[in-house]
Amino acid sequence: MKKFISLVLCAGIGSLVISCGGNGDSSSSGATGTFTATGMMTSPRSMPTANLLLDGRVLVAGGVGSGAIAVASADLYDPVSRTFSATGSMNNPRYGAASVRLLNGHIFVAGGEGVSFTGIDTVEIYNPTAATWQTTSNMSTPRLNPTATMLDNGRVLVVGGYDYDSACCALASAEIYDPATGIFSPTGSLTTARRNQTATLLNNGKVLIAGGYNGANLDAPEIYDPATGVFTATGSMGQPRRYPTANLLLDGKVLIAGGYGVNDATLASANLYNSGAGTFSNTGSMNTPTGRQTSTLLIDGKVLIAGGYDGVNALSSAELYDPAAGTFLVTGSMTVPRWRQAEARLLNGDVLIVGGANAGAALASAETYTRK
Repeated sequence: MKKFISLVLCAGIGSLVISCGGNGDSSSSGATGTFTATGMMTSPRSMPTANLLLDGRVLVAGGVGSGAIAVASADLYDPVSRTFSATGSMNNPRYGAASVRLLNGHIFVAGGEGVSFTGIDTVEIYNPTAATWQTTSNMSTPRLNPTATMLDNGRVLVVGGYDYDSACCALASAEIYDPATGIFSPTGSLTTARRNQTATLLNNGKVLIAGGYNGANLDAPEIYDPATGVFTATGSMGQPRRYPTANLLLDGKVLIAGGYGVNDATLASANLYNSGAGTFSNTGSMNTPTGRQTSTLLIDGKVLIAGGYDGVNALSSAELYDPAAGTFLVTGSMTVPRWRQAEARLLNGDVLIVGGANAGAALASAETYTRK
């Protein structure tokens, strides 16, 4: 079974156009994909979670709303009517949380930052049938900007993050959530404490943790082995990356793209991880450097990179990575520049890009990307 990961965390992201300006705008001529505005959410959301439900709808939850305050509300996107409607609210407002769809179709949302401006340890499960949230066991520690990865056995690995404010306290700890019991249990610790990293489930059942931040932007990738509960360092990316995106490709390699490197320089470069060799290699670079973008594996095996932030402006640019050629090509631009957005690939193969921020304001808008 192929596994597709998308980060908020995030998470997660080419076709030919005439040009791509420094602010991410591009004039698309002959582009092989287009973005189209779709319905508006019931409220603005920056750094929400977004998860595809089994019935094809998308749950968008939490985030930073108006007034830069964490919200508990959630919306459902209907791809048939192309509209959003309110659904049950979480018990705890949060943004910067980690989320994953469980085997039973319920949505797991863990951690984030609440109204107290500190990390939170609470975890909630959304039941799509009842349209309600239920709290479950708390994590062992508050975690803001962790990663959550569903393992092959259906359990959820929650890794890293930080527990207080943005200046300190990156975590090395990790824990496992068992949906059958609703209980967390500790597992091995990272070799390097980190937040703002990526986590990718590999075809061999192990998890690649890459990049992040712990007072400095990190290289230091490592592998988690569920059989032993141990994290082990693996090959170097060759440069640090904070807020990159990561996608498992159809051939089993992992594409790590963009992010912020030395001195927080915005990166256009990308790496491929070969799990068999345990090594990274360079691949083509993006046309526009970006971090905190979204990335989505498309049905045809290409990867859509969309939006992000170049250190000055939110971006509307988008590119497609072609694994066969090892190159990025510019595709049609988003209708709105945005970063800190969320994404979900719809059942028809289109990609929903939702929320985020631009010019300091959270966005209620959303759009879909369609390959021509």
